[in-house]
Amino acid sequence: MSKQENVAKNRYSDEDLAEFKVVIEKKLEEAKQQLEELKVQLTELNNSGDENRAGTFDDGASNWQREHLNKLAARQQRFVRDLEHALIRINNKTYGVCTITGKLISKERLALVPHATKTVEGKQKEKGDKPRKVIRRS
Repeated sequence: MSKQENVAKNRYSDEDLAEFKVVIEKKLEEAKQQLEELKVQLTELNNSGDENRAGTFDDGASNWQREHLNKLAARQQRFVRDLEHALIRINNKTYGVCTITGKLISKERLALVPHATKTVEGKQKEKGDKPRKVIRRS
């Protein structure tokens, strides 16, 4: 087996990568739009004039809502960053290769978690977990 054939089995084909890229670009566009919506909500909440009602019962609710929106925005920012990194890995042709085991991440997993960098086995190794036996019920 030539070196080029061996490399082809350790990564997804260019056609597969192109398909993944389309999916990730769509998810990235949606994620950026959601992030912008969260930022607008935060801006509106911050400019709503809460300082004029200092000491009211609504302060706690406003603070909770502000904190909640901040957490959602931070999570969404991480998601955007992870999707952007996935696009970089596609361009480098390393997308879909587990960073722990070097094996291909299943297409099913990538469909669910397009920014995944590890196989389930790789995540278990990283955490030090023992592989679990999957029981399938019909």
